[in-house]
Amino acid sequence: MSELAEIIQGVPNVAGAEEQVARAMAADATKGLSGGAGAVDFGQIRAACAIALHMHQPLIPAGGGDLKTAAIIGNLQYMMEHQDIGDNHNAPVFAWCYKRMGELIPQLIHEGKSPRVMLEYSGTLLYGLRQMGRDDVLDALKGITCNPDYLWAVEWLGMPWGHPVAPSTPVQDYRLHVRAWQQHFAAIFGLPALGRVRGFSPAEMALPNHPDVAYEFVRTLRDCGYQWVLVQEHSVEHPENGWHPQRPHLPHRLVCTNSEGESASIIAIVKTQGSDTKLVAQMQPWYEASGLHRWDLAGKSVPPLVTQIADGENGGVMMNEFPGKYMEVVRGASGSDVPLMNVSEYLEYLAGMGITEADLPVIQPLLQHKLWERMAPGDGPERLAAVIEELKASDHRFHMDGGSWTNNLSWVQGYDNVLGPMEEASALFNEKVLVPGVPSNEHRFRNALFHLMSSQTSCYRYWGQGLWTDYGREICRRTAEILRHDFA
Repeated sequence: MSELAEIIQGVPNVAGAEEQVARAMAADATKGLSGGAGAVDFGQIRAACAIALHMHQPLIPAGGGDLKTAAIIGNLQYMMEHQDIGDNHNAPVFAWCYKRMGELIPQLIHEGKSPRVMLEYSGTLLYGLRQMGRDDVLDALKGITCNPDYLWAVEWLGMPWGHPVAPSTPVQDYRLHVRAWQQHFAAIFGLPALGRVRGFSPAEMALPNHPDVAYEFVRTLRDCGYQWVLVQEHSVEHPENGWHPQRPHLPHRLVCTNSEGESASIIAIVKTQGSDTKLVAQMQPWYEASGLHRWDLAGKSVPPLVTQIADGENGGVMMNEFPGKYMEVVRGASGSDVPLMNVSEYLEYLAGMGITEADLPVIQPLLQHKLWERMAPGDGPERLAAVIEELKASDHRFHMDGGSWTNNLSWVQGYDNVLGPMEEASALFNEKVLVPGVPSNEHRFRNALFHLMSSQTSCYRYWGQGLWTDYGREICRRTAEILRHDFA
């Protein structure tokens, strides 16, 4: 049973229990994942693969005909209620996708197999499922998250609650998203389950490359108790030469240094390939791993880990073919020299071999080597700003927008009409809530935070101009109105 209420006064429990959350993240940090049921013989395997399923639906002001008064509901609920529009006929299949690992994992374990999967669900999706009465989905997920017979096969990844992109979300807001997801997850699945969440998956794989923002990003993850982060291979580089990771199937150390000379680091797991859901739906990472052999790391022979993440519900292959292919691969991989593993389990084996974070090759966000060629860490933010402008003027390809799934998508350009209201809402929240130190366990704090985070979801920028930017601006308007009224 959860020790925290899931919903308080009509909004999800996203703040107010920071101390309990911090204790939970710290309490289980050294508990073993690599032994017991389903354990692999790490010394004998050639390679391994890890897959993660990313699940997200935004909250939208669509519970009614008038945009300015419509209730904020989950997009899945809207799809369910309007299946005659566009691709909304997929809504029942989407709901099945959110639930099905809760059935596939127990079935495989009862067969004596050794399945693995990593799950990443946004806070807006989790709340939307509860709001629309899909308790069956959440109960199925609870079974594989909390039942000792199954939980060894499932690793949850943390994420920012409202699915905001890190490169263009104010750093203080991003930290609130990270903490909010932890508290909301604990309220649904329990504090002990939260204690097993060690890895973090940034929304849209968007990694900040501005040194000051990247430093705050990593510091936030470490302060919130995370031990590793998933990164896209084309969003990072080796500092010595600007190359992308040459051995992406081994863990790296992401080191981010800001303009003041401060550094923060965290273990990074490199996600390879692009964003095509077919890669995971057809279990391509396992077939790739099957062609690999052990590599040298810090003077020790270790199996490489092929890691991939994809949307867990989008696309015909993922919706229809994944279950059968996943079952087939798990049955073939179980007990073989190329098993499925989850990342934290893999890292625990490496630690048991004496491999430390300091032994891992260093990477940094892309394009930073160009900055550090022209300035030194510690030269300060003014010098950094000048160097950025110099590089933009001399190289049209240079940018500080961060990297994402495909690395060709800007989360800033072309979205001024929604970024403006987002920035206004964020500034108001900082002025009226954070600076005065309003207690986070007050309803008005949770309510304002809920609206602020809901307004910052990437969907309001990903889908271009039109209805989605209208949704984003409307939630920003409501957020500003709440802040002006409730914190006058």
